[in-house]
Amino acid sequence: MTANNSHAAQAKKKNIVAFLVSSPYLVKLPFLIFMALVLMGQVPLPTTPPRTDNYILAPRLGITFINSADAPIREERYQQGLFLGAGWNRWPLYRERVEISPGQYNWAMYDPLVHEDLRHGLNINAIFLGQQDIAGLTAPIFHDNTDTPGPGKLINPANTWAMFVYAAVERYRPGGTLAQAQGWPPDWGIRVWEAWNEPDFSMFWTRSVADYVRLLKVTYLAAHQADPNADVMFGGLAYSTDNADNFLARALNLIAADPQAAQYNWYMDIVAAHSYTYARRSGLIVDHVKNILATHGLARRIWLNETGVPVWNDYPGPTWAASTPTERVLRATTQQQAAFIVQSAVLAWAAGAEVVMVHQLYDDCGNQAGGTDFPPNDGSLCVGGGPCWGDAHGLFRNTRESSCFSQHPLPGTPRQSAGAFRLLAEIFGVGAFEPVDAQLINERGVVVSFNREATRERIHVAWNRSLEPVVLDLAATGQLATLYTLDGQDFTLTPEDELYRITLPPATRDDFPFLAAGDGAAVGGPPMIIVEQAVRDLTTNPALPQFEPPQTIPQVTNPNVNADTQVMRPTVDPAQDVAAPVTTMAPLPVVSPAQFTIVWNGQDDSGIDYFLVWVRVDGGTWQPWLEDTTQTQATFSGEPGKRYEFAVWAVDLAGNWSLNTELIPQAITSVQ
Repeated sequence: MTANNSHAAQAKKKNIVAFLVSSPYLVKLPFLIFMALVLMGQVPLPTTPPRTDNYILAPRLGITFINSADAPIREERYQQGLFLGAGWNRWPLYRERVEISPGQYNWAMYDPLVHEDLRHGLNINAIFLGQQDIAGLTAPIFHDNTDTPGPGKLINPANTWAMFVYAAVERYRPGGTLAQAQGWPPDWGIRVWEAWNEPDFSMFWTRSVADYVRLLKVTYLAAHQADPNADVMFGGLAYSTDNADNFLARALNLIAADPQAAQYNWYMDIVAAHSYTYARRSGLIVDHVKNILATHGLARRIWLNETGVPVWNDYPGPTWAASTPTERVLRATTQQQAAFIVQSAVLAWAAGAEVVMVHQLYDDCGNQAGGTDFPPNDGSLCVGGGPCWGDAHGLFRNTRESSCFSQHPLPGTPRQSAGAFRLLAEIFGVGAFEPVDAQLINERGVVVSFNREATRERIHVAWNRSLEPVVLDLAATGQLATLYTLDGQDFTLTPEDELYRITLPPATRDDFPFLAAGDGAAVGGPPMIIVEQAVRDLTTNPALPQFEPPQTIPQVTNPNVNADTQVMRPTVDPAQDVAAPVTTMAPLPVVSPAQFTIVWNGQDDSGIDYFLVWVRVDGGTWQPWLEDTTQTQATFSGEPGKRYEFAVWAVDLAGNWSLNTELIPQAITSVQ
């Protein structure tokens, strides 16, 4: 069961915003060899240690489907997800894949996945899913024909969902059945269990709200009977319509009438929501969930455990849609996708979300059927209804071995969004942070600020909401800051007149049909992250920043930036990098003084190790000028009347050399 094109079109008419692209769980990929092993019984678990050194493992950031039971486990997927900094993986656990007969389970499909996730240091958000015709859901949960838990109570076999939940939690909890059998460390296991996915979206749940409330209650009580320390999550809400009959509100109203609810935490430890395509909505949804909970006097941890936007201008997206907005609606460019990830995460955190998970690591099969594949095309393959586009959600493009969308000319390579996620992990994954009280959103831009008390840092994330450039005047609370950009360059900032003055690039019009007043696009312009060090007083909120109108923007962008500190941000583990780095040099004027500055740089998936800079004088022999340097600029001293040509090689962290080994001038000037 998958979402085909006609389903998607019908859903859009119902104002299903971007949530159509959020649901890969029903795709069944063919992996016959793996299934053969499963059917033969227990799959042996690996014993070799993984490469987990120096990974961030951000506690408040995750990626969905780093690996899952839908395909054989691949080590390179772990290495890519870990290198980007993810601390969480999220995947579904289907009841029908483990229950071979009532009350009898074969866990061979999931044991290796759980083991490998934990072995690689990842936390797990497991989703209880299955077919909706659940026998015995209304039967008493416990063997004594009650729904009241107690020490040593057995699960009622007539309630098959309770039996499944209890068996899964007992097997995979820390200290559970598998942990004891494998001799796991005491902290290894699954703690977070999600009760279904998008129960407010008919693609996943067609039964009543009351039926879902019953499933939630059964899940909570059975899971906590197996593991009192389990966290049971209200299934991630799609919020796919603006219908006033809010699913969460209606569910809470039903739970409020349950006399057991107060005693058992209203059957939820966490509430999850999803947000796609429209970055601003991520914070609004988290706020909305908090407000709905508050109407019943409740406060719960809130997770945004799916967020993202598919791209249209990269295979397998509809790359021909540049001039046809209707074909790219609810999609973005690769640059916008990168900006969305940062904007969605920080707005969710600012609103109080605990964990944010980006959907997803690779494109995989998206909402299309397993095996869907086609070459890059101009739309002509769509004639007659053939497969011609797919959901390009991934931080990475699919590899040649993928069962879907395997024909990208750069298979397995990262998109710009991979660098955006890595940046988030580098900034927000290395210590606790809390939002400051004052946040600014106006018609020109957004500034979201956080404090990190342990290191006395204040983190500002700023972007432009409008379609014209603006200048941000940000009040300095320290004497030094670092500016991080999505193009992989980091700079040192020093305040002028107690201000950091930063030009914010405009947003790109994206034809999103449901924009709020003041937004020029669903995704703002490229965000900038400013981290102030040695902040004088973290207890005082920063002065509200100001945005200057377009007509006052100076021609010089970021004049107080120190370009000496540029660093390109890697997105691929060096162990997986087989691509050569690419080098560039800034153009030189035709005529230069005797001393002039050469600027160069390199771009590479895993990062540049060092450069070799060459010089040729008056067309003579090329000579090395700077060897094994990590600098990206230097001053050259020339002689009047001579002509100088420069070129640069690079070696990346995987040992790959740039391909321009036949030296061709990249910058030329003459000294007079």
